Amino acid sequence: MTIGYEGSTIGAVLDALLAAEVAVLIDVRALPQSRKPGFSKRQLAAGLDERGLRYVHFRDLGTPKPGRDAARRGDVSTMHRVFAAQLATAAAQAALAEAILVARNAPACLLCFEHDAASCHRSIVAGAIAGRTGQTIVHLNGRLLHG
Repeated sequence: MTIGYEGSTIGAVLDALLAAEVAVLIDVRALPQSRKPGFSKRQLAAGLDERGLRYVHFRDLGTPKPGRDAARRGDVSTMHRVFAAQLATAAAQAALAEAILVARNAPACLLCFEHDAASCHRSIVAGAIAGRTGQTIVHLNGRLLHG
């Protein structure tokens, strides 16, 4: 599964994860920080733990700064190109192998910022995981629950 927290609240995202019976949240942000309350790494991990969910962060599955800058400009093709180069690195491939193990062992959900999964690199990561595990990708929507 995947989820983006843009336009959402931490409560709505946690509710969506619980409703989907997610056991592990896989944070695929290069920088697990946020101005939105509850979404920085420590706060997010604590909020998940309070609800019985596990948190893991794979920095190497995040988009490098040039890709994040392209995404902010709405230049999805450049973001995808930058992220494809990142995903080809040995560090990202090692992180992907770990993420696959997590996803095989428990219901997992990839987290990033963008609401629209199609314009977020998490869809590429989800596709790589699904391609190796045969799992179906489901994009959750935290905004539907509270607003």
